[in-house]
Amino acid sequence: MTPETEETQVGAEDGPGPDAGPVAGAVAGAAYGMLFLLGLVLGVVGGFQHAWYLGGLPIAAIAWLVVLFALPYAMGRMMGGKLGALVPAAGWLLVSFVLSTPQRAGDLAIAGNPAGYWYLYGGVLAVAAAVAVTRSTGSWLLRSYGRA
Repeated sequence: MTPETEETQVGAEDGPGPDAGPVAGAVAGAAYGMLFLLGLVLGVVGGFQHAWYLGGLPIAAIAWLVVLFALPYAMGRMMGGKLGALVPAAGWLLVSFVLSTPQRAGDLAIAGNPAGYWYLYGGVLAVAAAVAVTRSTGSWLLRSYGRA
């Protein structure tokens, strides 16, 4: 095996290089766009469904904290980097802060009650923790399997 052949095989396992073409960039862009949309959906659904109580405990808000940690962390692991965790977290943050500001009619989706505080402030901590603990290993989506 020559050094040139060995370099080619190692490079093929690491993923496409900078000359991989526009297809790899388009696939990555579409994947990150879908992750952002997933974060938006999480924010909308969570913003309207976080206020369920069991006794005096905001059980739905606490359950959302688990989801808000697990989903960005899983997406970061699958995408192979912190950006994969940050993108859905950014979508969730955008929607959640819009839903927590008073509108002209005076309506709020995320109110200033214990469930709202647990959901909003705990959610910020959960997504920040998910981004912080995600390791960067390279994207599974952009690896070229079986190419030599």
